Amino acid sequence: MTPHHANTELGDAHVLLTGATGFVGQAVLERLLTDHPATRVSLLVRRKGSQTGQDRLRQLLRKPVFRRWRDAVGAEEAERIVRARVTVLDGSMTSIPELPSDLDVVIHSASTVSFDPPIHEAFDTNVNGAVGLYEALLASGSDPHVVHVSTCYVGGLRRGVVPEARLEHDVLWHTEWTLATRTHQQTELTSREPAMLERFMSRARGDHGKEGPIAAARASENARREWVRSQLVAAGRRRAQSLGWTDVYTLTKALAERAAEDLWGEAGHRLSVVRPAIIESALHHPFPGWIDGFKVADPLIFAYGRGQLPDFPGLPDSILDVIPVDFVVNAILAVAANPAPADEPEYFHIASGASNPLPFHRMYENVRDYYTRHPVAQDDGFVEVPVWKFAGERRFNRGLRLAGAKADLWDAALRLMPNDERTRALATRNARLRAGIATLGNFVDLYRAYAQTEIVFDDRNARALHHALPAGVREDRGFDVERIDWEEYLQKVHLPAIGGLTAAHRRRRAAAARPTAARPRPELPRRTDVLAVFDLERTVVDSNIVEQYLWVRTTGLRKAAWPKEAADLLVSLPGYLRDERRDRGEFIRAFLRRYRGMPLARLEDVVRRGYADTMLRHTSADAVARIREHRAAGHRTVLVTGSVALLAAPLADLFDEVVGSSMHVRDGVLTGYLAKPPLVDEARAAWLQRYAEEGGYDLTASYGYGDSHCDLPWLSLLGRPSAINPDAGLARESHRRNWDIHRWRSGGSRARREVVAARVTTAPARTDGKGD
Repeated sequence: MTPHHANTELGDAHVLLTGATGFVGQAVLERLLTDHPATRVSLLVRRKGSQTGQDRLRQLLRKPVFRRWRDAVGAEEAERIVRARVTVLDGSMTSIPELPSDLDVVIHSASTVSFDPPIHEAFDTNVNGAVGLYEALLASGSDPHVVHVSTCYVGGLRRGVVPEARLEHDVLWHTEWTLATRTHQQTELTSREPAMLERFMSRARGDHGKEGPIAAARASENARREWVRSQLVAAGRRRAQSLGWTDVYTLTKALAERAAEDLWGEAGHRLSVVRPAIIESALHHPFPGWIDGFKVADPLIFAYGRGQLPDFPGLPDSILDVIPVDFVVNAILAVAANPAPADEPEYFHIASGASNPLPFHRMYENVRDYYTRHPVAQDDGFVEVPVWKFAGERRFNRGLRLAGAKADLWDAALRLMPNDERTRALATRNARLRAGIATLGNFVDLYRAYAQTEIVFDDRNARALHHALPAGVREDRGFDVERIDWEEYLQKVHLPAIGGLTAAHRRRRAAAARPTAARPRPELPRRTDVLAVFDLERTVVDSNIVEQYLWVRTTGLRKAAWPKEAADLLVSLPGYLRDERRDRGEFIRAFLRRYRGMPLARLEDVVRRGYADTMLRHTSADAVARIREHRAAGHRTVLVTGSVALLAAPLADLFDEVVGSSMHVRDGVLTGYLAKPPLVDEARAAWLQRYAEEGGYDLTASYGYGDSHCDLPWLSLLGRPSAINPDAGLARESHRRNWDIHRWRSGGSRARREVVAARVTTAPARTDGKGD
């Protein structure tokens, strides 16, 4: 029963706080340091990599939420206070350490931050974590008042008013936890069955075979893990909905409440359950708009502002129950200072829907108005945000399916098109389409229940507690939701705060994605232990080994023989393309057999004559300029080709070394076979590692330039890789890894002049097929 006059002080209480590094937890810690100076605080903080819990606390205290407190007491005094009052307990919710025996208050705010995690992860953190905490408290000998922070949405899929009371259900938390663990084990076993492994391997060979067998195997295992995760996410969602909850997050939070009641609140101890609604940025404290990363509604707002949500299947008159984080923190501490009676848990909804509702259409109108007045910038101007029609879920899903089918057709068509600028632009556009479809699908899955809810959370207990606070502290420490002006909060506090996060996000993305030709190129560091490795085909020269063969043949064949050669090549081309898509090494071996019967001396003569002029016309002036920059900085420049090194001879003077294959020769005539396997994909990566070891080169400081998906294995070894006019596969990976992407122009007299100048000023590079 809430008192008529509530206490606001915790005195010299010893408080255990879980989830201190989370959004709510760090705000609770700030209030404890600021307004409850006599308390002692123990924090349960898990290690993160090499960081200890103490390291993470030091990092935490530098965050903006603590700025006002640090400025008020001074840096030295802040450090002294933390040393005197705050103790870190190294541990996690799945590994609770021994707890102090003199705890007065426990604020349990830790939980998974995802709505849709794999089923076993949700149970491990939310249910297992709560069970472990209460068992550790029982073992410690402490008898604290526990404030268990839950969520309003534990009520599940229901309509109407939800009371502040114990949940009515008969789901057994220990049984569901056991079965979730078993589901994880069974799914892992299924993913390892031969038929499933063949499915993963077949897809991986198709997508990554050009990179090499190890890359394909790694992709296959990644695909298996992704499949396991997706199955477990789906299992969590299905199980939750089958029991009457929106998702596995709300199911496990509900079961954690029941575990808290069973193990603590109804076992002779004091338990209060605080259920916040959708927690967003602060209205007042520690400063208006304080937020720590994107919260529940923010990704939806962010995507709308970027024009990525043309519509949404929400109910315009449903209640989007939003609550500022400082109201939640004030309520938690007020509840903590006013313990529930032993064996009689109390429940508090910290929500706005009953007393000051925010309908979904009103939220949408505010967001649309804000982004109309403050549009998001893009390359060709500003985003014009869409107008939602709220046409309903069935029509929305039909449009989403049609868009997915269109993207699939484009993918199939792009695989058959040549790798030119137009194809790359189409591939980029289709990748954006796919990303947009995925974004829409994810948002619908995650937010459907929250944008279509017909629930109202009764908040009588919370309102009574607020009004029981002394009048002098209600303004600062209260949580009266009726005084929130939603237009004022959204337009002047929350949306500008989200705008600050999204602006920083856009700046980081723009810096990573902007073509390097459009930004100043930093001067290369002068070092002699650095490599600059350049692929030949489609990187330094705008050609491939088929075109190089044609250059050789048009220079070395009689005109009468040319039509027959061209016709034969045309007939063979589909087979070569199949080989190239499957395995670049296989393609190179097959194609180079066309040189069978050519005298080596004739090939060398052809390369010196017309072939050289043709190659120079196809050489990129941008590539030549970059090569010369590397040489000026003292870097060792290496040209690598999977083809015959001799065919790169016209460019040899640009480089310190040319590395490629050599062909087998018998009696001065080419047999059509390579002397050793071609230097491509993983073979090139292995060669590069050995080359660096033998020469004493630092790969982490070295540079690489390639154009193809099959260049990934060796580019990944280098600290500064770049994609040059990349194919769709390399472009996709380069964007994902934030690699530089260059658009190098091909041909022109400038490149020819640069190469001729290089012949005068440099010693000839080795072209002895060292890579063999």
